[in-house]
Amino acid sequence: MGFVQFVEFTTSNIDEMRELGRKYQEDTLGQRTGSRGTLCADRDTPGRYVVVAEFASYEDAMKNNELPETQKLSEEMGKLADGPASFRNLDVLEVWGG
Repeated sequence: MGFVQFVEFTTSNIDEMRELGRKYQEDTLGQRTGSRGTLCADRDTPGRYVVVAEFASYEDAMKNNELPETQKLSEEMGKLADGPASFRNLDVLEVWGG
């Protein structure tokens, strides 16, 4: 069963956040277990963003979370955020469309 995590946060430092994300992608190439990640900006609330992280399973997400690079990314992003992030952990039941 697939697994998706939504991470919602606010920041006035989105360019720095994006640079951290790019560095994380480089540093974890061949190690991370995520299948896809998407950064979204909330059109209705400037400064609010959502990361949609997709994994093949909950277990893969937990393995990814244990990577030292993931822990460092979380810590560094927390410093740039305007408050704590919120997390939604979702088991994928069905996928529609192509």
